[in-house]
Amino acid sequence: MSVSHGNSDQPYKPQSHGLAVLCAIAFACGVILLYRLSVLPVSWLVLAALVPAFYSALLPTSPILRRSALLSGALLAGLGWATWQAGTQLSQRLPTELERVPVTVEGYVCDIPAAGSFNSLRFSFCVTGWPGISESELPRRLRLSWYGGEAQMLAHHRLELQVVLKRPHGTLNPSGFRYEDWLFRKGYRATGSVRSAEPAMTVPCNIHCRYARAHQSIARWVASHFSDARHYPLIASLMIGNRGAMEPSHWEVLKATGTIHLVAISGLHLGLVALGAGFLARRTLLAAPGHRFSEASLRWGVFAVVGTSCLAYALVSGFTVPTRRALIMVMIATWALMSGREFSPWSSLALAFATVLMLDPFAPLDQGFWLSFSAVAILLVTFSGRLRGSGWLSGLVLAQMAVFIGLWPVLAEFGQGQPLAGLLANLVAIPWVSVVVMPVMIGGGLMVALVPGLADWVVPLMDAAVAALWWLLVLLSEWDMPVLSSPTMPLLLLIAACGLLALRFPLPWFPSLVISAVVVWLWSAADSATGDVTNRYVAVPEVRILDVGQGLSVLVRHRREVLLYDTGPAVPGVFSAMESTVLPNLQDLGVRQIDQLVISHGDSDHAGGVGQLLRRLPVRRLIAGEPDALEGLDVPGQVTVDTCGPGRLALGELDLTFWRSPGGVSGNDASCVLVVRHQVTAIEWILPGDITESVEPAFLESLDARPGRPRHRIVIAPHHGSKTSSSETWVDALEPDSVIYTAGYRHRYGHPHPDVVARYDKVGAVALNTACSGGITLKSTPGGPAIHEMRHHSPFWIGGKGLTRDQCKIP
Repeated sequence: MSVSHGNSDQPYKPQSHGLAVLCAIAFACGVILLYRLSVLPVSWLVLAALVPAFYSALLPTSPILRRSALLSGALLAGLGWATWQAGTQLSQRLPTELERVPVTVEGYVCDIPAAGSFNSLRFSFCVTGWPGISESELPRRLRLSWYGGEAQMLAHHRLELQVVLKRPHGTLNPSGFRYEDWLFRKGYRATGSVRSAEPAMTVPCNIHCRYARAHQSIARWVASHFSDARHYPLIASLMIGNRGAMEPSHWEVLKATGTIHLVAISGLHLGLVALGAGFLARRTLLAAPGHRFSEASLRWGVFAVVGTSCLAYALVSGFTVPTRRALIMVMIATWALMSGREFSPWSSLALAFATVLMLDPFAPLDQGFWLSFSAVAILLVTFSGRLRGSGWLSGLVLAQMAVFIGLWPVLAEFGQGQPLAGLLANLVAIPWVSVVVMPVMIGGGLMVALVPGLADWVVPLMDAAVAALWWLLVLLSEWDMPVLSSPTMPLLLLIAACGLLALRFPLPWFPSLVISAVVVWLWSAADSATGDVTNRYVAVPEVRILDVGQGLSVLVRHRREVLLYDTGPAVPGVFSAMESTVLPNLQDLGVRQIDQLVISHGDSDHAGGVGQLLRRLPVRRLIAGEPDALEGLDVPGQVTVDTCGPGRLALGELDLTFWRSPGGVSGNDASCVLVVRHQVTAIEWILPGDITESVEPAFLESLDARPGRPRHRIVIAPHHGSKTSSSETWVDALEPDSVIYTAGYRHRYGHPHPDVVARYDKVGAVALNTACSGGITLKSTPGGPAIHEMRHHSPFWIGGKGLTRDQCKIP
């Protein structure tokens, strides 16, 4: 269709380079917009809005209206593309009747299996068939664990597995790590464990299957030739992106020094490959005897070699999300340089940004996506258009200072601090990895591939190159260097903006402005160091039951006083709810000090991470039902632990009553029971830990001694709703208005037990379960407790209709 433009007979075609860049940005904004919505849009409605927007761009109206229509169309195109991709993925659902029952699946192992906890193998499985099941939209990608599994069996690649699955599910709180976000981002539509496995050579193997098999073969080849190296986990990571052999100690050092990016094949690594390949290609073409190339031919020849080399290395290193993102950025940057045209680096960045989102519309869920593009933008701000060049050393220092300062607000937005050790570590690590480690890794790997006998010479060289780097990182991680916590976001943005401006325009008045901003922040930090640990003010008393899975952690607040009852589950070296859930939520809620820390008893699902909490936040008083049990839970020796016993305290306007079964009880029956009552609204919460029916009558007797019955009573079900607790006597005596179960989703213990659920239902208690509701907040209001369930404020890929949370029910 051709529409005339003004007096011209030619069809209107937007040829402005600036308009194309704006359209790319609008498309990217449309993709990002999807993840700010709580409901997944209807695809055909987005498409219906897209058609008139693009049609309007072709009409002979004013240029401003045409451009506005074109930008609107690009925005809707991005939103529609992301909506279609997300909807397609969410349509893959495991029926609830197939959860926790053995089923058979056929397919292939689609990543490199890695050792997991409890003698397990973890791997991704791409499903090609569900024998005996007729459902059409079943999950195509599974996240599996095989306890006691055989790596040799997984090497067959194409397999028939008997598995026990459940739908995607994880803890759901306002802050902290969300496993469901990660599963959705990676495309896993079910998780589970393997019961048995058999080779299945009849399973069809498409291109992706063949690539996955080839990459796993490369990983086995690397292991066979380099596994004797002392630093093999780091060598495998840097060489082919296989991080499966890395241990928690590696991650602790990398996190403490801000160098995790070094072991993810990303822009740094592919940029080095591009530089090396481009240099060699240009030298080779210029030195070719008897041949002369035009400048254009030479440029495109170099571009072809660089592209081929980067693509080959990206494929060898697993073609992971960060690698694909880096490949796109490197190729667009190389094309801009080799094309011989004048391109703004910002235009190239915008094009790369939009291209990444077009090829990977789930990218906005990655922290790495925002960190990598933010880092490139910061470097452009710092170096683009500088009238005076920088030497390599001053340029390196300038770049690291800019990235350190500029990324601080981005890290703060993700709830992370900025490790001061990272500035020093990256100043040395990046040039060492660039000049020494990566050439040794790539060159050494190629040499061993061509001449296997050279492995005895190459392995010590690789070990030496990595050992020097690792020695420095371990040294810096052990220094008592602070992780810079974030001041208020406006002040943090001021510091970052002034710092970047000072680095970009080194004028006399900018450094003084930076110094002033830093002094303000240091003054704020000094207040904390001198004891100003004031908590954020809470006007209305509230009780927050955090979703920590199969465990318990309850936060009680009023005014500036805070009580934490239990610290959630933890498995040393594997998982800690304190790190992933409790601490991030405390930080976001403005909790800087715990006035009362109550550990009901010593079980790991109630006291996990208590030592971690005591090292991160000041605790004025620690009360425990089993003080002796805390000795084995990494509690600092200087901490005094009070034994729970009958007594009363106050927390703002809240009355706290403590009780513990008398006598020589231990374990669950030694739980410290806490009763929280707000006299003004006559609302009462009972937090009973894991007490069983054998001691419940004794508690009920103590409760009867208290004057008056509350108008509203909320009970946390003892022992997560186990059949050994919540006896008929307990339930009938308390007659709670609400009962809350803190149980894991489809957990092997089967909490809450149906008999217990029936007892509470009989007395009319409204039942909630953190496995369904996520985190639950109850505020004390004159009309009764105002209940807030996190699932009602979750994103569409967690709380959408027909998904796990929407169909979750209490047994």
